[in-house]
Amino acid sequence: MEKNIELQSDGSVAGILKLIGDIEKGLEKYGTTHRLILDGELYLTDIELSERLKISRRTLQDYRSAGKIPFYMVCGRVLYRQSDIEALLQEGYNGTADETIL
Repeated sequence: MEKNIELQSDGSVAGILKLIGDIEKGLEKYGTTHRLILDGELYLTDIELSERLKISRRTLQDYRSAGKIPFYMVCGRVLYRQSDIEALLQEGYNGTADETIL
């Protein structure tokens, strides 16, 4: 019982508990800003992709339904492989953005 009283009054225990709390907060933040990579591929949700492409989620749904955009359905969740989207954008690139119009 005396050890408990001594540990509670010791500032190092409080410091360790604070450090554990800080680590926990850091891991939560990391989990919300970093996505898991599977086999070297990054997968995006429809929310993430619609934000990046500046289009609505409904437009993405229309593209999926029309077969214009590749996607994966995993446990009811739609995922897009980033490399597939980049390839699709590269195919559709017409080159006018970098060229000077005279």
